Amino acid sequence: MRTHQPPLTSGTPAVGGTPDARQLRAILITVSIALMAVIASVSGLSVAQTHLAVEFGASQNTVLWMINSYTLALAALLLPLGAIGDRLGRKPMLIAGLIIFGAASVLAGFAPSAGIMIAARVAAGVGAAMIMPITLAVITSTFPEEERGKAIGVWTGVAGGGGILGMFLSALLVDVADWRWLFVLPVVLGAVALAMTLKSVPNSRERSPHSFDTIGALLSVIAVTGLIFVLQEGPERGWTAPITLVSLAVGVVAALAFVAWELHRRDASLLDVRLFRERGLAGGSITLLVVFGVQAGISIVLFPFFQAVLGMSGLLSTVALMPMAVMMMMGSGIAPKMAARIGARSTMTFGVGLAALGLALMALFVSVDGGYLSILAGMIVMGIGMGLSMTPSTEAITSSLPRSKQGVASALNDVTREFGTALGIAMLGALLASGYRSAIDTKLDRIPTGAADTAREGIANAIEVAPTTGSHAQDLIHAAQQSFVDGWQQSMWVGTAVMAALLVYVALRGPKNTTPLKTDATAAPGTGVADNVAAR
Repeated sequence: MRTHQPPLTSGTPAVGGTPDARQLRAILITVSIALMAVIASVSGLSVAQTHLAVEFGASQNTVLWMINSYTLALAALLLPLGAIGDRLGRKPMLIAGLIIFGAASVLAGFAPSAGIMIAARVAAGVGAAMIMPITLAVITSTFPEEERGKAIGVWTGVAGGGGILGMFLSALLVDVADWRWLFVLPVVLGAVALAMTLKSVPNSRERSPHSFDTIGALLSVIAVTGLIFVLQEGPERGWTAPITLVSLAVGVVAALAFVAWELHRRDASLLDVRLFRERGLAGGSITLLVVFGVQAGISIVLFPFFQAVLGMSGLLSTVALMPMAVMMMMGSGIAPKMAARIGARSTMTFGVGLAALGLALMALFVSVDGGYLSILAGMIVMGIGMGLSMTPSTEAITSSLPRSKQGVASALNDVTREFGTALGIAMLGALLASGYRSAIDTKLDRIPTGAADTAREGIANAIEVAPTTGSHAQDLIHAAQQSFVDGWQQSMWVGTAVMAALLVYVALRGPKNTTPLKTDATAAPGTGVADNVAAR
């Protein structure tokens, strides 16, 4: 089976020759640092929510907008900016993105008001949307085929574990300095990446015989914005709130219009949606959607478990997450070698199976009395499984599209991750909240009515109101902790079921255990970027 792909008119890099091993290493380090800057900014501000509220006198909803506006802008603009980077040149797009990202991060660090902070975060999201797809596109368009899998393994390890590492460094800065120092990390990383990009990254761009798909780009922005907004704001505003329903309707209609328009444009489309009939693109996208969704949902569950149940500080909570992040990055590094031996589908299947096992272990053994050790084994197993599944999934997506569409392929990979993250937080977060309320309702018989109503809102609320209940304080705290664990188990078992369904899908419909049969005839010698991929 061969993927239907548009013809290429140009696929040569702007610089001649094939980079040697030293140059390839410098390129990989550069794009990894740039990616780390973007990923760290996704989660970094989350550790300073109370500081933001006090500093700006902002409501919780405004604080959430300071955090989420970055992710919303990033997700909405990934596809069109990735395609523009393919046409205008990947190196200039990366440079421009790093400059915008760095300047916006500096502005956010000095923001005097909530409005300016939100505007700065939106601008940083625009810069990040210029950076993120280009980092992967540079790898797929520069590295020879025999080295590309290892490079993508490093990229996926940074993408998967970088958020947790960034959160740790952010929490450290908040604890030892001030919340405004959070922006020093992305600014420094961005500056280093900019200097290295100017020196080390070769330029490449593609000339298409078709005009840019402006209508498709606009529809993709509207669709992604509407759907991500629903997933991010639904839990806070309510799933039946008018703005939530309107956003859902706009997102769904725009998504359907995007598919119809792309089918009409065919070879001139921003994203040839017909390619989703192929195993590589469909299997890779679905795997990343689910894996990143479960990972994000677990992080939402783990932090209150560490802080409210185990009594850890914010910094210690991020340290507690490190085993999963380290195992994830190690798994991403091992995955290319494993895929070369047993095939991409087998590697993905094994990885998804391990991730499901890790979830099941946490659901089985988590307890208030067992503490951190009751979930450590599950975290380690799940981290390895996610790392093994992410790298071949990413490579399946990028290998399913030709060189001229590598910016789009990279952006699709990133949009899938963002959708999965928002979906996982919304789904597992909601399950945890409902499970907690159901469990604690049966434990509040002797608690005063006012305190009981407060305790139903969440474990943090229960611990805060407990001292007002006199002799019942310890009983309320213990009830809240046990109820949280009950809600935890409910959400983990649902996550396990989702991963089990993914395991069956990947085993039956994942990318076949084959290697690309032909490389892009128009690519520079030695680039090894697949044009036609067998059975993908």
